[in-house]
Amino acid sequence: MRVLFLSVTAGQGHNATARAVMSYLLDQGVECTMLDTFRYINRVLSHSIDRGYVNMTRFTPEMWGKIYDAMDEAEDSKNLNTINTLISTLLSKKMITFIQHYRPDVVVCSHVFPALILNALKRQNALEFNFKSIGIVTDFTIHPFWEKTGLDYFVTASEMLEYLLTKKGIRREQILPFGIPVHPKFSAQPLSKAEARKALGIADKRTFLMMGGSMGFGNAVDVLKELDELNEDFQILMVCGSNKRLLNRVIKLSANTRHVIVPYGFTDQVEVMMDASDILLTKPGGLTTSEALCKGIPMVLLEPIPGLEDRNLIFLTNMGLAVRISERAPADEVVAQLLFNEMRLGMMRYAQQQFGKRDAARRLGEFILGLEKRREEAKFPFAD
Repeated sequence: MRVLFLSVTAGQGHNATARAVMSYLLDQGVECTMLDTFRYINRVLSHSIDRGYVNMTRFTPEMWGKIYDAMDEAEDSKNLNTINTLISTLLSKKMITFIQHYRPDVVVCSHVFPALILNALKRQNALEFNFKSIGIVTDFTIHPFWEKTGLDYFVTASEMLEYLLTKKGIRREQILPFGIPVHPKFSAQPLSKAEARKALGIADKRTFLMMGGSMGFGNAVDVLKELDELNEDFQILMVCGSNKRLLNRVIKLSANTRHVIVPYGFTDQVEVMMDASDILLTKPGGLTTSEALCKGIPMVLLEPIPGLEDRNLIFLTNMGLAVRISERAPADEVVAQLLFNEMRLGMMRYAQQQFGKRDAARRLGEFILGLEKRREEAKFPFAD
């Protein structure tokens, strides 16, 4: 059996989700390959899209939000769909040779763009073999155009998104509410707080973890200053991702704060940091919040990137899985309210236990293996 994963580098979430499922399948002896779609088609195009997305969402997030909302509201626009089809068709030409040569049994798309390209290949009858196709929706909503992809199945973050998908024309039998797949280490037996803090080399006391996603977005320095106003004894782990400018600002700030701030750049120890921490302050990205749900750590959501993340924020707060900060509810006030409200913290942890999809990668992997089993049974039916 061969499984092809098509992803896109726009941050690291889409790639990480694909790798989580791929890791499970590799352990089961399945042949897998992951392709960064735009990078394969054209490296300059890939870099331009990645940098364009990063810069727009970091420096002009309101513009990105307006673009996203326009796409969301104009999905049924004939002109927009024509442009979308034309672009997908043009980009699909280089993909034909690769897919024809690899001949996968299943194609998994962790981003809508490669799914649209795959659909363009199908419309052109460019592929000379049959395969099943699966899309992983990596947020607590459905992005524009997923319903235009013609995929066989769609993996969603929750059963509670079924209505939204059916409203967009996706059939119930196509919906797989397995959750957003995360790395198995977020589902493994957690360390005790004391063990995790020892592993990180930090003091064994109340700890807040603050993250701005892999690209280090958000008004992090302002939030850190607000938290430093609190009179409680705590320390802060601040993960800046690949944002070196933010890292330098945090290092400079940490020299003059009342509380200890431990700055990190890009790190592969997030699961240990979550085990060590009492509260997570994070942007409402789909992957990070899914990891936090698996860990059962109370979440305070920072200012979202307009578009997807504000929809994530609405979903997570409506479900009682997180609280948010805002201009009228600054970080120090929101965190203080949580610290002195054990009942609220307990309710949030309970909701996370009920909602967290710890086995999403395994469930999707088993579903893919089941597709192969059914295909083999169809080829060699049992005799009566």
